[in-house]
Amino acid sequence: MEADVQANKFSKTLIIMLIGSAFILALSLGIRHGFGLYLVPMSHEFGWSHQVFSLAIAMQNLFWGAVQPFTGALADKYGSKKVVAIGGVLYVIGLLLMSISSSAWLLDLSAGLIIGMALSATSFSVLLSAVGRAAHPSRRSMAMGIASAAGSFGQFIMLPTTLLLIKNMGWSSALVISAILVALIIPLAWTLKAPMYIDPNAKATTKPALTFKQILNIAFKHKPFLWLGLGFLVCGFQVVFLGIHLPGYLIDHGFDASTGTIFLALVGLFNIIGTYGAGYLGDKFSKPHLLMWLYGLRGIAIITFLALPLTIWSVYAFGTVMGLLWLSTVPLTNGIVANMFGVKYLTMLSGIVFFTHQVGSFFGGWLGGLNHDITGNYNMIWACSIVLSFFGVIVHFFVNEKAVVDD
Repeated sequence: MEADVQANKFSKTLIIMLIGSAFILALSLGIRHGFGLYLVPMSHEFGWSHQVFSLAIAMQNLFWGAVQPFTGALADKYGSKKVVAIGGVLYVIGLLLMSISSSAWLLDLSAGLIIGMALSATSFSVLLSAVGRAAHPSRRSMAMGIASAAGSFGQFIMLPTTLLLIKNMGWSSALVISAILVALIIPLAWTLKAPMYIDPNAKATTKPALTFKQILNIAFKHKPFLWLGLGFLVCGFQVVFLGIHLPGYLIDHGFDASTGTIFLALVGLFNIIGTYGAGYLGDKFSKPHLLMWLYGLRGIAIITFLALPLTIWSVYAFGTVMGLLWLSTVPLTNGIVANMFGVKYLTMLSGIVFFTHQVGSFFGGWLGGLNHDITGNYNMIWACSIVLSFFGVIVHFFVNEKAVVDD
């Protein structure tokens, strides 16, 4: 009877954590996905080339990834709620500074460095690892999928909201209001208190726990782990290129800003289905094989979009398909890391894999702007995105989920 009571108590704390994680990711990622809408108004007001804004967002992604393993290590050691709360404070400061950025260096500091650090503490690696640590292993991928879907819902809600704020109040006021909303992350961080799941039937062991140094040595010598990280680079390149530059690409072809916003909102809406579905399927089928399918389908979707006549309906269809494939990679990739190494150091190890994602994000964001400034189009980056899709298929052929250390 006491065991049943404890189980029910744990279930309630996990549900509270899922709800809290959902709101945190919705705010953090929803506002972050709207940054592409600021490219045109800020560049026009200050006479910047596209590369100026693109470089700041590229730096954001690079700092986000570079700091992520350290943020993850702190979350593993001191708890996710403290790290997320600090990240919320940094996010508010970064948005407020971005709202007064009239020079490239201040934009790099605010949107690049500070918000990049904030995202490392308030996004997937920390939140999904906390959820994955608390969930039963057989339901871990689904729990991560549910939390990931929340971030997509935030994108769906925040993108049209951000566009309305920019149009009616100006880009600076829109950033101030975004800062006020992000401040809600700080109290929400205290919902992240569900304990790590422990199998009640597991036998006690006297085997000493691995240290940070030992688990890192094992991880970096495990080739499937390295292949997994390399594959995640593809995801970062593609999603940041499309998220930042597709609205500008559509404006170049005669569409207004609302078309790009609706595209990104559709991505967010259908990514709810995609991430939840990926989490559900990840509990039933091979996660590396699912990732191979996802990257292959992305390549086919991009080729089809570019081959068809560019109309408002082809844009919306592309947004729907890419939404299904957008961040479906995240619960699958984190789930593979958990299966390989267990959950004790999941945040740190997921952060290492995520760093390669952000290296791809840096180049997807920066090279998109550079290519546009030099040639007036995005042709080379579209070609890179297609090639990388099929590279992603190949590298996941060498990834497996076999446990390297005991959970």
